[in-house]
Amino acid sequence: MNRRKRLAAIVAGMATAVATALSAGFLLSPNAGAQEDVSAQAQALWTNPNTGAARWVNQNPNDWRTSMIRDRIAETPAGNWFTQYQPTGGIAAQVAAVVDGAAASGAAPIMVVYGIPNRDCGGHSGGGAPNHDAYRGWIDAIAGEIDGPAYIVIEPDVIAHDCHSSTERAQINASLSYAAQKLNAADPAAKVYLDAGNSAWLTASAAASRLQAAGLQYADGFSLNVSNYRTTDETTAYAQQVRNIVGTSKGVVIDTSRNGNGPLNPPNPNDWCDPAGRAVGKFPTTSTGVTGIDAYLWVKLPGEADGCAGSAGQFIPDLAYQLANNAGSGWPGQVEPTDPVTSPTDDPTSDDPTTGGPGETDCTIHIDAVSTWNGGWQGKVSMTADQAVNGWTISWTWPGTQAVTSSWNTQLTTSGKTVTAKDVGWNGSVAAGQTKELFGFVASGSPADMDVPC
Repeated sequence: MNRRKRLAAIVAGMATAVATALSAGFLLSPNAGAQEDVSAQAQALWTNPNTGAARWVNQNPNDWRTSMIRDRIAETPAGNWFTQYQPTGGIAAQVAAVVDGAAASGAAPIMVVYGIPNRDCGGHSGGGAPNHDAYRGWIDAIAGEIDGPAYIVIEPDVIAHDCHSSTERAQINASLSYAAQKLNAADPAAKVYLDAGNSAWLTASAAASRLQAAGLQYADGFSLNVSNYRTTDETTAYAQQVRNIVGTSKGVVIDTSRNGNGPLNPPNPNDWCDPAGRAVGKFPTTSTGVTGIDAYLWVKLPGEADGCAGSAGQFIPDLAYQLANNAGSGWPGQVEPTDPVTSPTDDPTSDDPTTGGPGETDCTIHIDAVSTWNGGWQGKVSMTADQAVNGWTISWTWPGTQAVTSSWNTQLTTSGKTVTAKDVGWNGSVAAGQTKELFGFVASGSPADMDVPC
């Protein structure tokens, strides 16, 4: 079975599973089903389990930064960068691993093609193919493995850089046009975007002119703010200015991976290079609700250095933690779902999830005493999920005189002996097969170690 057929089967299966989960609304937040007209248009985005953040989390389970980095960065869909001209095993195998991994999850990968000759003008991220003929062969190998939906960003910052002679610029534009044509032709479900830098770099008219010279007509649109910090509102306004010049048929993807606090203000020479005080931005989604904005994507991987906190692309846990923590307790707020869903049918014979039975989502809640003292104790609440959960509300009844006196990382209410807790956004996702700590609390009374069904 080729990847496309395999992907179709997986997506069909996931749609059925998610529709079942939607019928068991007890565990899914309002974001996961209440706005079916929006969510039905959304494309699931793939979270690579082998990013630098994910590897660090797996290797450091007891580090005090781990839960924050895991919940807000490692478990969020982000870009898969192809930067090596001759990676171990070859570029085709590297791309195939991403495409197959995404297909197995019924999701679309975010892919970044970054190998143009004299990349980054020889700066922190310098490198690339040895020449333009070699680059086009490299693009051919990548295109040969594209099969199914994908969001593909072509050569961040290249058209915005001004280090090239007119001859070099002509060669670059020809290669960018080649890449846009080749990658767009690889699969009709793949969307291709030429990068145009950021809203503080080029005027809208200059960006439009350079995009058109680089073959924008062959792409689905253009990308903005990759690896940068300009706010989403500023970038959206700029995007519409550019679209009004190049044609409103072209869509835009915006990198929101690190723009939660906007750029460093006032700027300094390192305002683009691992500046302090920044935060992760909007959660990735392909349902932005904004005309012309196809997606908010995490193109840059938060926690991977720009070249100042560490070598370009190096994962720095302190950097990741600061970006995640600086987003505040309300992150990510209202998030449109990116899971492929089908509208639930009104079947009068279906199980009522409030009364138990096959309609309920399969998961278990674990309440464990972490520490105790005379008259009180600290507890933690974890969930083991048999299928993916995106937003949770859980409830249990104490067996004795226990009572919660304080809690964190949850919205918690009590009524008599019954406790009801909801996620706070950033901790709402639990992967299939995962056991994840959801929140903590302090309670009076005797410690209670107990499991309760979802």
